[in-house]
Amino acid sequence: VQLVESGGGSVQAGESLRLSCATPWFTLDDYAIGWFRQAPGKEREGVSSFRTKDGSIYHADSVKGRFTIFSLPGAPTLYLQMNNLKPEDTAVYYCAATPPPFKRRTNWLAPAPYAHWGQGTQVTVSS
Repeated sequence: VQLVESGGGSVQAGESLRLSCATPWFTLDDYAIGWFRQAPGKEREGVSSFRTKDGSIYHADSVKGRFTIFSLPGAPTLYLQMNNLKPEDTAVYYCAATPPPFKRRTNWLAPAPYAHWGQGTQVTVSS
């Protein structure tokens, strides 16, 4: 397994969680790694994405100002810090990654470009 998510759980609205995505690909020169979520009965949607080559970060409008994506020196792990969680954030959260080559104007918040997926971790936010 090349992508391992952890950190999910159940919280109250307004609280925070930090998800982790451990992957050896994070240390490679150019990989795209993204966080996605899927709520029951809904399509999988992009939350945040990161390019290892230049550090480009993209966030979905629904999480801007509340979620951040970051890494720590020396750790092949990408984190998703989720603050001020809302009930509508409830979903299974997935980490995904894909190697180059990349097409120009790729939508990094769409599931299609990603070749590899983790098993997911459940996040439940109650009001």
